Amino acid sequence: MATLRGRTAGCRQRSPVPNLSTRLGKFPLVAVAALAACGGAADPRLAVGEEATPAAAALLAPASPGAVLLRGADLTQARAAFEAELSADPDRLSALNDLAVSYLLEGHLDAAGRLLDEVVAKGTPREQQLALLNLGELYAVEGHREAAQAYLSTARELDPTRAEPLYAQALLADARGDLAGARAALREALRLDDGAARQALVFAFPEERRHLDALVAEQAGQRVAASDAWRELSAGRIPALAAAAARHLGEP
Repeated sequence: MATLRGRTAGCRQRSPVPNLSTRLGKFPLVAVAALAACGGAADPRLAVGEEATPAAAALLAPASPGAVLLRGADLTQARAAFEAELSADPDRLSALNDLAVSYLLEGHLDAAGRLLDEVVAKGTPREQQLALLNLGELYAVEGHREAAQAYLSTARELDPTRAEPLYAQALLADARGDLAGARAALREALRLDDGAARQALVFAFPEERRHLDALVAEQAGQRVAASDAWRELSAGRIPALAAAAARHLGEP
């Protein structure tokens, strides 16, 4: 199983969290320790890096109170809701995964990675799959494209009938310039998805959602909607997505 090794971009100096794999029963303290290693809860929201090739993250409990708050961009209250779930049930790895996603969106990448590693180590195949997808997103926002692709491929292999990793693979492939690969992954995702997979997706940046909208519109033959989205992305703040949009706009 894939694990996260040697990451320093989220925190330039990494403080140890002793015996993380054995302390889930006292998880709120572990979460505080992991977050403190990255500078505390007052750090700014995730910044856009020049090398970022963001794709998508996913929640294990997309209808939970914390997920609703997260989708409403209330990250502080979302984190509190996930931590309350874990206080009530320290073995609820869905809440651990979703708390990690909130850390990722806040820019606490090292803390998010530690929690996702815990889900990979202890979770069911479904929990592991989405934790690996989220590790892929974590690497993608840092611009580590090959590592991101490796995590997404591993997530996909765990259960090829689930669409979430395919959506993320489509977005990453398109950002890397692999239009054929992006379209193939998206076709398969749309074939498999009854709507639940897209509902589970969350995005570190609004441009990620717009990127998916553009690909879906293009796949559906909605040329005007797709062109509008590509033009918006081509003038955006994420270089990899601006370049992807320019490729699509340049197609005959």
